[in-house]
Amino acid sequence: MAGAPHESTAPSTTTAAPRRDPRPLPLWRHLLGEELRRRRRERGETLGDTAASAGISPQYLSEIERGVKDPSSEMIDAVAGALGLSLGDLAGSVATTLREEDRRRDAARLTATHPDTTYTTRLRARTQQAPSSSPGAFLLAA
Repeated sequence: MAGAPHESTAPSTTTAAPRRDPRPLPLWRHLLGEELRRRRRERGETLGDTAASAGISPQYLSEIERGVKDPSSEMIDAVAGALGLSLGDLAGSVATTLREEDRRRDAARLTATHPDTTYTTRLRARTQQAPSSSPGAFLLAA
């Protein structure tokens, strides 16, 4: 039949896209702000107290804590110092939080695609435990 469209009899190779976590990935500045606020409150300090020690305005510190501003490393160091922290310790705490969030997201993705395997059951249990004591630890799946 001339002019008839060509129909393929080959099976479709299209696969469904993997499910993605609907929540956006946390931004470094948000996690940093949460950590700074937590540390400031642990010390019983007000925004004004910590800001004065760091040499910045309380408004700017508030914006950092809320994740609105993306401060320079010098500014982060000043605020960390005002809270009695080193820049390295603060960055390490934020990195640990980020790794834990990554682990939770990976576990959620794996359990959504393979909900009834022994591995995902153990992975789910592990992500609900206390943070890992080894900062560079990662979960590997075969």
